[in-house]
Amino acid sequence: MEDKLSFIKEQSANKKSENKKFFRKLKQRPPKNLDGTMIKLHEEVFANTDCLTCANCCKTTGPLFTDKDIDRLSKHLKVRPSAFIETYLKMDEEGDYVLQQVPCAFLGVDNYCSVYDHRPKACKEFPHTDRRKFEQIGNLTMKNVAICPAAYDVVEKLKSVIKF
Repeated sequence: MEDKLSFIKEQSANKKSENKKFFRKLKQRPPKNLDGTMIKLHEEVFANTDCLTCANCCKTTGPLFTDKDIDRLSKHLKVRPSAFIETYLKMDEEGDYVLQQVPCAFLGVDNYCSVYDHRPKACKEFPHTDRRKFEQIGNLTMKNVAICPAAYDVVEKLKSVIKF
């Protein structure tokens, strides 16, 4: 897995200008059935992906925590929201709650998430490759392809399908 992670990090850096151009064009003129295409590609790639062999997202980045996420996790952990925030979160420069540190405190050595059923919405939706109106999240996707092998594969397949 380390080889694959090194590969996608290097390739995403090498393809940065290509991907910027691709996402700019995608936003300007999204194909008619982009949402359907994305769902198909996402399902195809994730049918052959075992996130537990990687967990690079949990090791290198952190999600944004909404108030609902904080309330849900606090209840699950049986702590007050203020205690949850104090223990695990900090406010970033944009005023959003994020993890104090990575890797995520809820990630086990076996790559399992100890709060999986209660995890933040951003974790549930990561890497956002099956999201509606995919053309609107080009900048986020460019970040995600550098850390997620599945996101990298979905975007490369999309570029082939769209004949970029």
